[in-house]
Amino acid sequence: MAVAEMEQHRWTREEYERMAEAGFFHPDARVELIEGIVYDMAPQGSFHTTVVHALLEALRQAFPGSYIRVQSPLALGEDSEPEPDVAVVPGSLWDYQDGHPSTALLVAEVSRQSLLHDRRKKLPAYARHGIPECWILNLRNKTLEVSRDPSGERYRTQFLLKAGDTFSPLARPEAVIAVADLLP
Repeated sequence: MAVAEMEQHRWTREEYERMAEAGFFHPDARVELIEGIVYDMAPQGSFHTTVVHALLEALRQAFPGSYIRVQSPLALGEDSEPEPDVAVVPGSLWDYQDGHPSTALLVAEVSRQSLLHDRRKKLPAYARHGIPECWILNLRNKTLEVSRDPSGERYRTQFLLKAGDTFSPLARPEAVIAVADLLP
């Protein structure tokens, strides 16, 4: 007897946004849409929040005058609306009053509980949509995983940094950031 394969319903960004506006999700729910699937987001602990703000400060210094969004949606294609912990996007605040940015110069995820999700789901989505640089601040190992040069669903260049290392963002090679400032 043949067994039929069951189809998943994949949501579009438009459907997802309509569901949110209609109150489909609990007001306190933290969810995001990645490649048509709605995922619950991990709760934010104190260390996570502290690292997000340390990252924000470092990026403000590295990208003076740039628009840096914190835990805000990116409109990636028809079926993804991730909420990276931090994103440096082109333009200014008021450029996005009628819609979320559809790209970023850099996205960063602060990861402990969400580490596998960020690596397996979000990183490929960012690569697929041409985000040139993605950072995962790994709170488990206190390392920074840098991914650059997107090609399909992956990044061709990846390297790992630890406390004591310094590096420069791809879009701001003149800026130098110390990993220890991000992951004390």
